[in-house]
Amino acid sequence: MNIQQLRYIVEMVNNNLSVTSTAETLFTSQPGVSKQIKLLEEELGFAIFERTFKNKTEITQEGKLVIKHAAEALSAIEAIKNISREVKSPDKGDLRIATTQTQARYALPNVIQSFVKKYPDVSLHMHQGAPNQIAEAVVKGHADFAIATEALHHYEDLIMLPCYLWYRGVVVTEGHPLTKLDKVTIHDLAQYPIITYTFGFTGRSELDMAFERAGKVPNIVLTATDADVIKTYVELGLGVGVIASMSLDPQKDKHLIALDAKEIFKPSMTKIGFRKNIHMRGYMYDFIERFSPHLTKQKVEEALILKDNDKIDKLFRDISLPER
Repeated sequence: MNIQQLRYIVEMVNNNLSVTSTAETLFTSQPGVSKQIKLLEEELGFAIFERTFKNKTEITQEGKLVIKHAAEALSAIEAIKNISREVKSPDKGDLRIATTQTQARYALPNVIQSFVKKYPDVSLHMHQGAPNQIAEAVVKGHADFAIATEALHHYEDLIMLPCYLWYRGVVVTEGHPLTKLDKVTIHDLAQYPIITYTFGFTGRSELDMAFERAGKVPNIVLTATDADVIKTYVELGLGVGVIASMSLDPQKDKHLIALDAKEIFKPSMTKIGFRKNIHMRGYMYDFIERFSPHLTKQKVEEALILKDNDKIDKLFRDISLPER
């Protein structure tokens, strides 16, 4: 048994049990992957993967246990390497962040600017995608941090820390009938076509629940993952936009009118997630605190010890989160 074999079986899972994709991910050959997995199975005395009668590859019950421990072993090895890196070069390394377009465009720029200035020898990589893709990237070890509003709570392998609350805003063109109302209600909003985020992105679930609570069905005519795209089509007069308030720029979006929607939609919470067995580098603690000042190194260390997200929620229950 060797590290390479453990990495192969873990990557098989990460690549939907495809030998071809696993080989491509690891920059090796398909026969090489198959041979090493077979050698490991022979040493263990049982199959990790098996073919079903439909010629489909599945993981055996014993294989699931082996893969679980293999993933933990690989994480432990990476943690040991990080300890060495921290001792040798505390301000040098990599930081991989997986996040959505809204976070990357509106919440992170100032944080990243100050971080890069302080840590010029840390190579920072940002990956954008859907919330479930973001969470998967961290679970599989392809990213260090996931920053998102949706999806993270579905992953038990992640520690999730609360960063900030954000509100939705309603955006319309000048002269729109909604601008003539003293206060816009969800019943008013239901009368117009709506342009908003694609389901699963940027707190979209709260919009759907708000209409459901009011017994209304939203007339959603267009969805996008990017707030700038939504605003573009609002300007074209295709509908009323519902976006994160922080994504409205008074200078850039001067042709749009922002309407308060705090009484229509509940606030959403953005969280940062990372693996429970991560070895946190010094600059990682610093990045988290720059993004959310209440997430000090001490608080993050407490969360790493607790590991349980229900207990972590209690840890931050009395903290007043910043709003955006």
